[in-house]
Amino acid sequence: MNDICCYILFSEKINKFYIGATQSNLEIRIKNHNSHFYHGQHFSNSAEDWNLFLKIPTDNYSHAIRLERKIESMKSSKYIHNLKKYADLITKILEET
Repeated sequence: MNDICCYILFSEKINKFYIGATQSNLEIRIKNHNSHFYHGQHFSNSAEDWNLFLKIPTDNYSHAIRLERKIESMKSSKYIHNLKKYADLITKILEET
């Protein structure tokens, strides 16, 4: 099953979030992050305990990418926590992107 979404992972080890977008199976995507499948200087290689913090479904992949960039531009873990806490923030950001 394919998931078209923006997703946010959290690593307890490094106490950081990773924001991504996918149009494939999210569960496999997370396993790939944890097994360092994405080589090179990929930020997710800094941990192997990534867990799904938040998934925001979108209608298409380009919207997922815009959403990813918007959340990254906020540069705020508090904002990410608020996205999970307040559903109206997700509605708002989906409309903005």
